[in-house]
Amino acid sequence: MENTLTEGRPLTILLKFMLPLFIGNVFQQFYNMVDTIIVGKFVGANALAAVGSTGTIMFLVLGISNGMATGFTVLTSQKYGAKQFEEARESVANGILLSAIVIVFMTILSLLFMHPILKLMNTPADIYEDAYSYISAICMGLVALVSYILFSAFLRAVGNSKVPLYTLVFSALLNIVLDILFVAVFHMGVAGAAWATNISQGVSAILCVVYIIKKEPVLRPSKNMWKLNRQYTRLQLYIGVPMALQFGITASGTMIMQSAINIYGSVAVAGFTAASKVQNLLTQGMMAIGQTMTSYSGQNFGKGDLNRIDQGVKDAMKIMTVYSIVSAVLAVLILPYVMPLFFSAGVDLDSLLPWARIYMIECVIAYIPLSTIFIFRNTMQGCGYGMTAMMLGIVEFFARFFAALISMKISSYALAVGSDPIAWLTAGIVSILLYIRVIKDLRKRRSASMV
Repeated sequence: MENTLTEGRPLTILLKFMLPLFIGNVFQQFYNMVDTIIVGKFVGANALAAVGSTGTIMFLVLGISNGMATGFTVLTSQKYGAKQFEEARESVANGILLSAIVIVFMTILSLLFMHPILKLMNTPADIYEDAYSYISAICMGLVALVSYILFSAFLRAVGNSKVPLYTLVFSALLNIVLDILFVAVFHMGVAGAAWATNISQGVSAILCVVYIIKKEPVLRPSKNMWKLNRQYTRLQLYIGVPMALQFGITASGTMIMQSAINIYGSVAVAGFTAASKVQNLLTQGMMAIGQTMTSYSGQNFGKGDLNRIDQGVKDAMKIMTVYSIVSAVLAVLILPYVMPLFFSAGVDLDSLLPWARIYMIECVIAYIPLSTIFIFRNTMQGCGYGMTAMMLGIVEFFARFFAALISMKISSYALAVGSDPIAWLTAGIVSILLYIRVIKDLRKRRSASMV
């Protein structure tokens, strides 16, 4: 059921490929929200704050692991676009073996250093134990979470964005059932919500593997391919490591931001957490266009069609400008009505809403620059410019770092939560400049090869 992204009108192709990804991402965020809602309703506001306080740590651990795994699939996309199907299968085997190593390493490392990280982030004492319980359970389930990312990315690499959607929808529904069972019935607390996520993601990964075995021969390596290939390992690490570092660097900046927010106590953290969940849901279109551009640019880079890549970028910007404006308006309008979903009846919402509203209003202003980052960064990654794309993570880190540091010095919550939009605006501008440089370099290399 693989599909080529190298033919047809780019705008139409991008929309068709992006839509299933967007729906899937929304479902994934939806069941992440369900985790939060059920924890807030059945365990309490402090438990909700505990889950929220670990969000940036999750972004760090999962971002590094998933960035590496997703990077391993870019080579598959390029080989498929060049119609080198045997090489594509070999890249799949190599990517799986490398991902297994990453999973073991990240699981051990994250569990060893979790206590020091939580303390370094100024995690409030009244939510510390719940925060550790939740994030340690998530880390134990890295094998499930990363496996789904890997196999769904392999499917996207050959133009199949529908099957990852179907498996994710099933997984989301399963997660809701398990959330209610573990948290509301078995009273497992925040750890129950974490294990519900782990199990449901693991089921998604298994469903993707079953589909690949039955329906996607181009992604099925032969027996003699199950060994590390030196050339492919070098190429996949060249793309995967910068993607992982990019996520890690960006996450480090968000951890500093979270540390600045934690200073204001569990009420501020709870309000910020609820708002960030709403925002994460509404910005999934930006994530989807990024995933789309990785596969789109990867296939067209493999084919050698640079003009088509450039046209795809322009069409993606048109799509996301409209999406960003609509999402920004919707985010501000629905926040007061969505907030009660996260908390039990006894919680004083009037004390939480101001913290949430400040963060939301500041963020929506920078939605277009945020979209720009996803489009240009993932396009460059699809073309194999992982190190260049990683520079955006460095830019985001320093922007967040200085904003958060200044906010702690002057005791400004508005500046603390403003670290996100400041980082997006800065990196958005830099992403445009880097892409211009990359496309010029690609054209120069292409002209040189034709001489």
